[in-house]
Amino acid sequence: MFDALTARLTPVLDRLRGRGVLNEGNVSEALREVRRALLEADVHVGVARSFIETVKSRALGGEVSRGVSPGQQMIRIIHDELVELLGGDDEGREIALDSRGPARVLVLGLQGSGKTTLCCKLALRYGTPDRRAALLGLDPYRPAAGEQLKLLAERIKVPVRVAEPDTDPVTEGIRLCGELEADGAALVLIDTAGRQTVNEELMRELSVLHEALDPAETMLVLDAMTGQDAVQTARAFADRIPCTGAVLSKMDGDARGGAAISLRAVTGLPILYVGVGEGLDRLEPFRPDRMAARILGMGDVVSLVEKAAEKAGSTEVLAEEGRKFIEGDFTLEDLRTQLNRLRAMGPIQSLAGMLPSKLGGILTGAEVDESSLVAMEAIIDSMTLEERRRPSIIDGSRRRRIARGSGRSVQEVNNILKQYATMQKIAKSMKRRF
Repeated sequence: MFDALTARLTPVLDRLRGRGVLNEGNVSEALREVRRALLEADVHVGVARSFIETVKSRALGGEVSRGVSPGQQMIRIIHDELVELLGGDDEGREIALDSRGPARVLVLGLQGSGKTTLCCKLALRYGTPDRRAALLGLDPYRPAAGEQLKLLAERIKVPVRVAEPDTDPVTEGIRLCGELEADGAALVLIDTAGRQTVNEELMRELSVLHEALDPAETMLVLDAMTGQDAVQTARAFADRIPCTGAVLSKMDGDARGGAAISLRAVTGLPILYVGVGEGLDRLEPFRPDRMAARILGMGDVVSLVEKAAEKAGSTEVLAEEGRKFIEGDFTLEDLRTQLNRLRAMGPIQSLAGMLPSKLGGILTGAEVDESSLVAMEAIIDSMTLEERRRPSIIDGSRRRRIARGSGRSVQEVNNILKQYATMQKIAKSMKRRF
C-alpha cells in the first residue's frame, strides 16, 4: 500500500530532516520533488497543486515550534496537510447502526469493484449473536453474481436472499428486505447490480432503489487500482445518489495511492474502509492520520499493535509476552504461539508496510518466504512439551526424531535452535539496558 509513493518521498524527507535552515530555494526544490511524486502516484493534478501551495505557504510563513528543527517542522506541515487532504481528524468512523431497529446498508459500485466481497466482509465484521447480519443480492441480470453471494454467505454462515433473474430489483429489494428483517436480521447488507461503466440506466435504477429502501448507509466501492478513473466514477455516483462514504478495494495490489489522496478533495466523500486482501477478514477502517504516516514512511505501529492485540486477545497478553521475553522466560512454546499469530495477522509484506520505512524495508527486501513460518511451526510442534520449555536438552538423537516427525531436515531443526539462542542473547542484552 503506497509503496512506490513512500519510496519516492522518503529520500526527500530525509534531506529535509538534515536542514538547519529553510529558505524559499530549498523549500521549493523539495516541494517540486513532492509534487512530482504525487503526480506519478496518479494524484489529481489540481489536488497536488493546491497541496503544494498550502505547504509552501505554511513553511515560509514563519511557523516555528520550539525544540523542533526547521526541517522537522517542514515534515510536520507536510504530514498535517496530508492528513487534512485524506479526510481530517474526524474520519475513521464505523458504519451507522441504529440499535432501535434493523439497519440497511446499500453497497454500490461498478462491476468487478468488489461489492459482493465487501458485503460479506461487513457482515463478518458487524454481525453478532445480538445483531444478526444478513445478505441480499439485487442483481437480477447476472445469475453468477447471486451464486457468488450465496457461496460466500455459506462460508460465514449468515442468511442470504437473492433476486430472481429478470425481476425488478426495486420490487425484489422491498420484498426480500422485509423477509430478512421479519426473520430477525438487524443488519441487511445489500449487494446491487453493477455495469462495466457508469450509464444513465444504472444511475436511474440505483437512485430509485435508494429512495425505496431508505438505507442507513450508502457505501460506494471503488477499485483503488484504477487511480483517477476511480475518482471520476465516485464523482458520477455522488452526483446522482446521496452516498455516505467510500470504500477503496484492492489496496494491497499495485495501487499507486492517487485515488485515496484525491477522493475526498474532489468528491467530498469520506473514505470509510480499505480492502487489503481477498480474505473476508482483510478490511481496515480508514484513518487519515495513520495513512498519512504510512505514506510518509513513518509507519503505522498503532495499527500493527492493534492487529497483534486482536489476535492475542488483549494488549495485556502482549505486555505479558514482552515481559517474559525481556526476563528471559521466552520459550519455544511462546515462539510457536507468536508464529501462529503472525501468520493470522496477514501477509508479512503487508505488516512490513506498517513499520517505519527503514525497518519495513528490511522485511520487504528480504522477500520473506511465508512457507518457512509454516515449517518452523511444524518443527516446534514435533517437539515434546519439555523440549519446547527446555531446548537445552535437545541432543543429536532428539534432533533427528524432531526432523522425522516434522518432515524437515536436521539442518532446519538446528537453524531454529540457533535462531532461538540468538533471541535469548538479544533478550539478555535488552534486560541489561532496562
